[in-house]
Amino acid sequence: MATRVLLLLGTKKGAFIAESDAARRSWTLRGPYCETWPMNHVIADPRSGTIYGGGGNEWFGPAVWKSTDFGETWTHSSAGMAYPAGDEPIKAVWSIAPGPDGLYAGVQPAGLFHSADEGQIWRHVEGLRRHPSQQHWQPGGGGLILHSLVRHPHDDRQLWVGISTAGVFHTADGGDTWEPRNRGTRADFMPEGQNYPEVGQCVHCLVMAPGMPDRLYQQNHCGMYRSDDGGKRWDSIEAGLPSTFGFPAAAHPRDPETLYLLPLNGDSTGRYVPDGKAAVWRTRDAGRTWQDLRNGLPQQNAYFGVLRQAMATDSLETAGVYFGTSSGALFASRDEGDGWNCIAEHLPSILSVETLVVKD
Repeated sequence: MATRVLLLLGTKKGAFIAESDAARRSWTLRGPYCETWPMNHVIADPRSGTIYGGGGNEWFGPAVWKSTDFGETWTHSSAGMAYPAGDEPIKAVWSIAPGPDGLYAGVQPAGLFHSADEGQIWRHVEGLRRHPSQQHWQPGGGGLILHSLVRHPHDDRQLWVGISTAGVFHTADGGDTWEPRNRGTRADFMPEGQNYPEVGQCVHCLVMAPGMPDRLYQQNHCGMYRSDDGGKRWDSIEAGLPSTFGFPAAAHPRDPETLYLLPLNGDSTGRYVPDGKAAVWRTRDAGRTWQDLRNGLPQQNAYFGVLRQAMATDSLETAGVYFGTSSGALFASRDEGDGWNCIAEHLPSILSVETLVVKD
């Protein structure tokens, strides 16, 4: 049985797909797809292999694109993806998550939609925007966006979302009611004495540890955190990192203790890799200690950033790790981050990286 590894890239000018075999030594690149719409998040349903891309066009609004043949042909739909008359129009889809009961999509301005028919018709999950704090949600630098969607692997009614700048919210009843889960995360940009509000944190990325649904990792505008109780309480794990600021986090496919980050130098000093020297940081002990991984990455004049959804791992026995940069370069490691290669350059700014392993 042959194995193919697909890297699904969302960029400012469409979706791209990089493909390799199980050895992951050489890659071919296809695209751009989706009529070069800005694509904020491109993912695959691992059960069916169907690829979905979420984005937005300034003329036509939001849509979710779909391919059932690994990117050869695409269709798209935004049917039902609208707020009630009088509300601010939806600009774009920012995140997508598949599951047994259908697809979820996070949008801008922040809200949640669900499709039970593989992306053809969308229904507003109204409970989130009915939360009493909604009137106080404020946009971050990228707008008021719902960018992180984390589904419970065994309970379809449980879902966590990350909103900039509102924070993390959790539902246990399929979206009817929501609870903020931000205790322990700082909001340094708030007035003194108000740095730990119930709502108002600028979460950048939220991921779940494999095999441990209650363990979540969060890269925040103001620090790096871990929760071992589903987000009810967050503890700082930023000691040993070069910066408290960054966007992406990627979990190992099997080891709940292993996590990958790519810190940036700060929110007001350029937002590029510290000292212009690229490094992915890895923990093997759930954030107690960190190791910088630099072998094969540029160590001078590297002034790129990496955005919140632009890092991922694959599910092979020795996991691959991948990230895409704001300057259009795509880097890959086939040995869990120990060594790196640049496998594509000069792409549009890369907004998301996800993986799909196909066994033919």
